[in-house]
Amino acid sequence: MDFSFSEEQEELRKIVRSFLARHSTEAEVRRISGGGEGYDPAVWRRIAGELSLQGLAVPEEYGGSGFGYAELGIAFEEMGRALLCAPYFASVALAAEALLRSGDDRAAKDLLPGICAGDTVATLALTEEGGHWTEAGVRLAASHVGGGWALSGIKTFVPDGHLADLLLVVARAADGISLFAVDAAAPGLTRTRLPTLDQTREQARLEFVNTPARLVGRAGAAWPGIERTLATAGILLAAEQVGGAAATLAAAVEYAKVRAQYGRPIGSFQGVKHLCADLLTELESARSAAYGGLWALESGDEREIRIAAALAQVYCSEVCTRVAGGSIQVHGAIGFTWEHPAHLYFKRAKSSEVLLGSPAHHRELLAAGLGL
Repeated sequence: MDFSFSEEQEELRKIVRSFLARHSTEAEVRRISGGGEGYDPAVWRRIAGELSLQGLAVPEEYGGSGFGYAELGIAFEEMGRALLCAPYFASVALAAEALLRSGDDRAAKDLLPGICAGDTVATLALTEEGGHWTEAGVRLAASHVGGGWALSGIKTFVPDGHLADLLLVVARAADGISLFAVDAAAPGLTRTRLPTLDQTREQARLEFVNTPARLVGRAGAAWPGIERTLATAGILLAAEQVGGAAATLAAAVEYAKVRAQYGRPIGSFQGVKHLCADLLTELESARSAAYGGLWALESGDEREIRIAAALAQVYCSEVCTRVAGGSIQVHGAIGFTWEHPAHLYFKRAKSSEVLLGSPAHHRELLAAGLGL
């Protein structure tokens, strides 16, 4: 297998980076993360209309472009680099992937085109009060009501859950874990925006009281598809983390070249040089882990995907937080201030470290995947 990106894929990277350089500037990130909707709907529509990124890896029969996970990983890496404030991870890595893995062709044909077109913001609601991304952690109840289904319970820490038009909710029915589609305007649904460390990626608490829902896939058969969705999302999140770490390390190196102390650039000091070199070594190892995950997704080998996803999250989550923290050290006192972007990247890195479960959780998944 060729583990390098093609010319076409590198051209995609250039296009996405150029677009984000214009539309996800530091000023825009600060403006959007400071309140309001949490994203710019106009930019969201342009991402769909001009770049078709929401449906990049969705098959054409469902309204997508039919590309692969390598291309999707490039998009996530560049969005991490630009610190994009948008419900892209929730809609693409979680919701769209959950629909593709549900085995429900009718639901995919009904719901995916809207996500791909940028008309529908979607998310996956899995975690509850305990914050566990596991089958055992699902307690929200699904019950038959008349000829349909109703949900009752609480989901929390739901990425972009307060602004999503479509909620894909993991619930426990009599037959077992099941997946349901819920319209944001459904009766009995209350959505509360949560305060978050990372203001560039928002979360919400959802309360369901006999809320009508549409069953996606077969009742009791949803967990294998959810498990694969989480693995895919973990790899894509790793790519995003690598993009953010690369941006913050580049800023630190550039600062070390121009910031003078004792009549010489601080980058000439051994302590700073060694720190930057160590961070670069860790970053490149994290990049390899994330890219290895993308190639595993391309191969379609389920065991390799599970192992690669756990490995990517174990390593990339911790390394990217260290890189962001190291960048603050290089910047010194200014890196701690609100006026400098280093803290924005650090908060994104720290939040992403536990977004799909802690590194300890992924170490357990890695051990299980390796049969240890």
